Amino acid sequence: MDIYEYAMQMEKDGENFYREIADKTNDEGMKSIMNMLADEEVKHYRTIQKMKNNEYLMSDTTILNDVKNIFSRMGEEDRTFETQEDQISLYKEAQDIEKKSELFYEEKADESDNEDQEKLLKRLAEEERKHYFLLDNIIKFVSRPEYWLENAEWNHLEQY
Repeated sequence: MDIYEYAMQMEKDGENFYREIADKTNDEGMKSIMNMLADEEVKHYRTIQKMKNNEYLMSDTTILNDVKNIFSRMGEEDRTFETQEDQISLYKEAQDIEKKSELFYEEKADESDNEDQEKLLKRLAEEERKHYFLLDNIIKFVSRPEYWLENAEWNHLEQY
C-alpha cells in the first residue's frame, strides 16, 4: 500500500470512528461535534486524493469556531450533562488516533522532496493537532462541565 492509499484509509477509518461515536451519544451537541469531526476526515480524504494526482489544495476549516458555538449553546441550556465513562474512553481513543495521524503527516512531510506536498502534509498534521486539541476540550467538558463552562470564557478554543 502506498502512502496515499494508507493515508486515505487512515482518514476513512477516522471518519467511521467519529460516526460510530456520534451514533452512541444521546446528546445532540456532542453528536453534532462528532459528525463535524467525521466530515473533517472526509475533507482530508479528498485532499489526499487530490495530492495523489499532484493537486496540492485543501479547503479551509471552521471547525473550532463551529464547535465553540455548539459549546456556547450547550452552556446556555443550563442542563446537566451526563456522560458515561465509555464515552470518555472513546474520546481518548479518538485523541490517540489524531496524534498518530499528526505524527504520520509530519514524518511524511519531512521525507518529501516536493515543496507543495511537504506544505500540504504539514497542514494536514496541523489539522490533526487541532482535532486533538478539540477532543482534549471535549474530555474536559464532559468530565467537569460546570467548571469548564465557568472558567472557559471560551478561550479554550481560541489558541488556534
